[in-house]
Order: sequence, then structure tokens, then C-alpha cells
Amino acid sequence: MNRPATEAVRLLPWTGAEGKPCYLIGDGRGYVSRVADNVESVQLGMAADLLGHVEDLLSDRSATPEQLRYVVARLAESLREVHRVARSRGARLAMDPGDVS
Repeated sequence: MNRPATEAVRLLPWTGAEGKPCYLIGDGRGYVSRVADNVESVQLGMAADLLGHVEDLLSDRSATPEQLRYVVARLAESLREVHRVARSRGARLAMDPGDVS
């Protein structure tokens, strides 16, 4: 089955069953693309908030090992999400080098 040249494959900012990546095929203007854009925005905002929390926790000399382990686990989750967003956006830029938006 051949796809029209205007359709691209987008790595979505969530995973499917068993943590497998999810992809969207299309022109990037549909409902699922808008949902993915919103999810990416929330993920990036949460990552920024988490960084602020981490800075506060690291400056607190009374932080417990449990608190530090918890925040490191959240950092790993956040980094995984941000990395997926970066890979998705990078792939889309590579497919359309003329689009600077």
C-alpha cells in the first residue's frame, strides 16, 4: 500500500501496549496530531516544573535519600518523555527542511 507523498510518519508522545512506540501517519493537521501537540506541551511544561522542584530539593540539606530517589525516578520518566518529543520533532524537521515553523 503506497501512501501519498504529503503524508508523514510521526512518533507520538505516548507509548502503546508493552511500552511500544506509537506512530501516526498523516499530514499533521488532524485531531490526533492536535492531541499529540497538546500532550507534548504538557510533558515539556511538567519537565520544567520538575527541574524547579529538583533545584529546590538539591539545595535542601535535609532532603532524605528516599526523597532523592523519588525525584531521580521522576527525572528519568520526564527525560524519557522529553527525549521522545525531541526525536519526534527532529524527525519531522528532517522530512520537511523547508518548513521553519
